[in-house]
Amino acid sequence: MGHAFNGSVVDNEFTQEGDLLFGKVRAKTTCHVGTYTIYYALEIPTASGWRKEGNKIWVDLKEESLIADVNIAFSAVDQQDARKTLAEYDKLDFSTVKKRAADRWKTALSVLQVKGDSDKVDLFYSLLYRSLQSPFVISDEQGNFRGTDGKIHRSKETRYHGWAIWDNYKTQLPLLELIDTEMYEGVVSSIADLYRYGKFDFAGAHEPANSVRTEHAAVVLLDAVKKGYRVDIDGIKDSLIHDTLRYDFKKPDKYLEACYDMWAMSKLFPQNSKTYLERAKSYQAIWNKDFKDLTKRDVDRMSARDMYQGTIRQYRWNVPFDVMGLRKLAGGEENFTQQLDEFYDGYYFNRANEPDMQSLTLYNASKTPWRYQEWIHRIALDTIIQYYFNDNSRGIGAHIDRIYKNEPKAFVRTMDDDAGAMSSWWVLSAIGLQQPLVGEPIFYISVPFFDQIRLENKENPLTIEVPNRSDKTRYIKSIKLNGRDLKRLWITHEELRKGGTLQIESSEIPTDYGRDDPWISHIENN
Repeated sequence: MGHAFNGSVVDNEFTQEGDLLFGKVRAKTTCHVGTYTIYYALEIPTASGWRKEGNKIWVDLKEESLIADVNIAFSAVDQQDARKTLAEYDKLDFSTVKKRAADRWKTALSVLQVKGDSDKVDLFYSLLYRSLQSPFVISDEQGNFRGTDGKIHRSKETRYHGWAIWDNYKTQLPLLELIDTEMYEGVVSSIADLYRYGKFDFAGAHEPANSVRTEHAAVVLLDAVKKGYRVDIDGIKDSLIHDTLRYDFKKPDKYLEACYDMWAMSKLFPQNSKTYLERAKSYQAIWNKDFKDLTKRDVDRMSARDMYQGTIRQYRWNVPFDVMGLRKLAGGEENFTQQLDEFYDGYYFNRANEPDMQSLTLYNASKTPWRYQEWIHRIALDTIIQYYFNDNSRGIGAHIDRIYKNEPKAFVRTMDDDAGAMSSWWVLSAIGLQQPLVGEPIFYISVPFFDQIRLENKENPLTIEVPNRSDKTRYIKSIKLNGRDLKRLWITHEELRKGGTLQIESSEIPTDYGRDDPWISHIENN
């Protein structure tokens, strides 16, 4: 047990009843900031004795034992719940338990069905599997769960935990929402619970499961409201407002991120929108001060100016809530386009981490939106140059290979999946959809990697078809939604939810389709 918790066990307490152990393990969270507790019930029928050395438990087997069955159940609630689960599964043999798990995964993965090249299909489901591994269910069958205050609460909805919101709010959470609305209802309520029972940017002393960080939770709640989910914003109003006092405006990267949160607050609380919007707009001053001038010597140095896992050149694009304003700061549409071209054609991006993950969508606000469609395929499928990792700066080593591969180590060096963030980017790209601004229910469209995709979508399934797709047809020639020419390169969440057929005609050469009707975020419209 002592080896299984990220090498970060705080303590392991247990009691013994014959060949049964009942206990709890407390361990440090992923970034070693907070502490979480897992309760367990463990049974080894062939055990002859137990002993504890530090936080490790050793078991002696009966002398005649050649094989040992280990039956174990976990709970985020208490030992009684773990014991109950163990008793239920104790009646089943290993093959039955294994089949149950396989069937559940088959059901979970079948919400998206794709047809096309077998290698891409295999990679798709491998990355979809990775995307679905968190957050974790922390409530029992009666609805009991532990909050971040360490106390037991009860809810009619399933409760989840295990957050990496800073990492995956741009990709994994929008993907989860698209494929499982019932689950996402519980996810959203669980995020709202953080404001009720104790929200920490990273983690606190009473986490009910391993967790990483929760920045941008307000953005996620706004996104859920815009997509029609019930969120008790009034019930957590005071905590949401109090949380703004902890927004970090001291570092250039954090300043831009805090302004994004302030923009979200202006939407959640329109009665105070003027105050929050003014703070959100203040990003312009810091952008001109720190991000405009690319001639300074440190702009390509990882974590320069005390920023987190990114460069000045990468973080400068991180203003998704006001791309119109960002374009103006960059010198207008033509200069904006030239700077994007320099960024991507010069391989200044970093796909080993999230800071510039959505910068590619900015091409839809440029003179050449077709470059978004082109680069989606290049990053997801082609061999490219990667100059940046989490432990270097440009000029210190380079990697030339595909970024995503169907292998145990699926990513480039130092690239974490970060709770499905990276895998979900690929999955969304594969079905031709990316949400450029979490907080506005809009998706940009690109050419999918498959001939046909089916999103179950409950009673309104959505089929995405690319009848003339090939590896060379990476550009959009036309888009039809239920037979009607869409005439744009974006689609609303409401249109996706209504289901039907989205047919994309692809092309081997760039086109101007949708150029005259772009969707570009603009803070002045708020």
